[in-house]
Amino acid sequence: MIRTLAVVLMMLPLSSCLAGAVIGAAVDVTGAVVGTTVKTTGAVIGAAIPDGDDEDDDDDRFRK
Repeated sequence: MIRTLAVVLMMLPLSSCLAGAVIGAAVDVTGAVVGTTVKTTGAVIGAAIPDGDDEDDDDDRFRK
């Protein structure tokens, strides 16, 4: 009986560590997905909205 109680008391801290690790991993994955989504959205917006920076303008400096 004492051994069973000792094993149960030893398992409690380990289970809380496991729960913390699972939550930490979920937060890391969520952060990576959100970061990738923001970068992709920025790239799409940058490609769709012209900002007046044409590559042809760079060629004019060589013609002088």
